[in-house]
Amino acid sequence: MKHIKPLLQSLFIMASMVEARDTYTGGHLWRVSQFSRLLAEKIGLSNREVARISLGGFLHDLGKISIPDTILGKPGPLTDEEYEVIKMHSEVGARLLGDHPLAGLVIDAILSHHETPLGNGYPHGLTAHNIPMDARIVGICDAFDAMTSNRSYRKGMSVKKALTIIDSELGKQFDRDYGIHFLELGHEGILDHIVEHSEPGIPLQKCPVCGPTIVVTRKHRSGDNVFCRSCGGEAIVERTGTDISIEPTGRKGLLAELETDVDLDLITELVQEAVIQLDEEVVTNRTGHLEPQVRLIAKEKGLQ
Repeated sequence: MKHIKPLLQSLFIMASMVEARDTYTGGHLWRVSQFSRLLAEKIGLSNREVARISLGGFLHDLGKISIPDTILGKPGPLTDEEYEVIKMHSEVGARLLGDHPLAGLVIDAILSHHETPLGNGYPHGLTAHNIPMDARIVGICDAFDAMTSNRSYRKGMSVKKALTIIDSELGKQFDRDYGIHFLELGHEGILDHIVEHSEPGIPLQKCPVCGPTIVVTRKHRSGDNVFCRSCGGEAIVERTGTDISIEPTGRKGLLAELETDVDLDLITELVQEAVIQLDEEVVTNRTGHLEPQVRLIAKEKGLQ
């Protein structure tokens, strides 16, 4: 497994750097990954399939690196033209993987998570079971997290309301069979510990000044400083037992303090979990050397 660890880490770090550009989606990739893992387990998939789908959930938005900040962080609904730009992210993400040896594990989730059973999704208008399994699973989880998360122009809805919407869209926007399993997870409360969290036991915090997400990690202790990536405002972390809160100081962070900070502790944990479950045979040939699979897969998907 010595070959796969650094490759997985490079993907997690790349995706985390992309997510950090959007001040309102802190923890989105971790949450979608965890929802996807739970749904894959609920369906009864193998450990390797569960790990692959969880990885796809974390990497699904990789292509958003190409979206201009003016669109990505727009404080309001998108215009039709802006939405067309957003829709490019799935194909951009698939291309961005290039010759990465692990591309074959996640390209379906990245490329097709916005396809819908009725065929009105993107980028290829696939229908029903023509949509890869990984994409059907990640698509449900991505939409659920989007509905239950705050955005600059609206507050996140309750879990109950989001589940009601998913139920009403079974067979239309969402795969019916997988959607039913997801609804069962939701109604049983199994998703609650992930909603509005950025990692296990760490609830999301909002900037007290302007509203975007401020991500507090497990390494933060009481008295540590955190900063809003939108307004630059400083806040102090307060931890009492399992309770976490932040208080503004009125100070603005320096440029160095506002640089993107990737949670390497969380990434290390996710990599270790994936390594345990993933079968290295999916990315190695008989001589044990890693071989890029993305050229063949991309060609089949019409990306080359």
